[in-house]
Amino acid sequence: MREQLTALKHEALDKAEVAKSEQDIQAIRVAYLGKKGPITEVLRGMGKLSAEERPIIGALANEVRDEIKNKLDEKSKKLQEAAIKQQLEQESIDVTLPGRPALQGAIHPLTAVVTEIEEIFLGLGFSIGEGPEIETDYYNFEAMNLPKDHPARDMQDSFYVTEDLLLRTQTSPVQARTMEKFAGKGPVKVVVPGKVFRRDDDDATHSHQFMQVEGLYVDKKVRMSDLKGVLETFAKQFFGQDRSIRLRPSFFPFTEPSVEVDVSCGICSGKGCRVCKQSGWIEVLGAGMVHPRVLEMSGFDANEYSGFAFGMGVERLAMLKYDIDDIRQFYANDLRFLMQFKDV
Repeated sequence: MREQLTALKHEALDKAEVAKSEQDIQAIRVAYLGKKGPITEVLRGMGKLSAEERPIIGALANEVRDEIKNKLDEKSKKLQEAAIKQQLEQESIDVTLPGRPALQGAIHPLTAVVTEIEEIFLGLGFSIGEGPEIETDYYNFEAMNLPKDHPARDMQDSFYVTEDLLLRTQTSPVQARTMEKFAGKGPVKVVVPGKVFRRDDDDATHSHQFMQVEGLYVDKKVRMSDLKGVLETFAKQFFGQDRSIRLRPSFFPFTEPSVEVDVSCGICSGKGCRVCKQSGWIEVLGAGMVHPRVLEMSGFDANEYSGFAFGMGVERLAMLKYDIDDIRQFYANDLRFLMQFKDV
């Protein structure tokens, strides 16, 4: 048995030395150290040995098995290291090559415009208000002097969730909610940016979803001249110091009197061109003095308090400021369009 174990050891070590892969190592390990291997067979025959030979042969068998195992582990480690080295050589990276630049995003033009509008009105002493996009019929219409049978609702009735809940058609409901919080005690000075939803067919100038910024100022002895001064200051800061505004009579259920606000055309400096339809003016927003009934419904004494309100479409302002001819560009997620505003 001594000679047999020694022969098995040399045979296994020689095969391990010339092994070319992990599969070869595993095959040798199973062949010589497995339950059905020759070393195991030798150990099973130890029962035929004398009591004196049995411990000697047992120790030798364990020594042979350990030596073969160590040799196989050593060879396996060398093969793994060689495989890693070869892989690294094949997948080597030329560190002198220029790296791939990471694409850096930019603020969306509508977000940039809203931020600019907010900063202008914050500088004028206004605060920023927010409210729910799913609104009740009362706050969206009735609190704005639009009862259920008012014909002006036909232009705004939009996406109803229930008979009493709908996606807001304007940010005006936040004005009513804000006035209620003040419980009839002014001053109230707030601008409200946000998304609104209306029943419109999408085209170059209309969208079923768009952004609005509305403003409200309620206090004692607020006058129409205050409204004109605030809007003129806004127009000059937003469009440029050389721009001016004009007010034209109009109608809105929640203001009385009501006006449309035009800004002088920046293309022709008010002389008349294709953009302003030869008028020298471009319509930008609606405004007016808060209707006494709106004040009363929100808890203010209309005999003591007065106020003005205005509303502007963010997309329209952005289109005028950056000469964009299609509102759908803002929502198409086209990077070729959006990246033009990276430095805005």
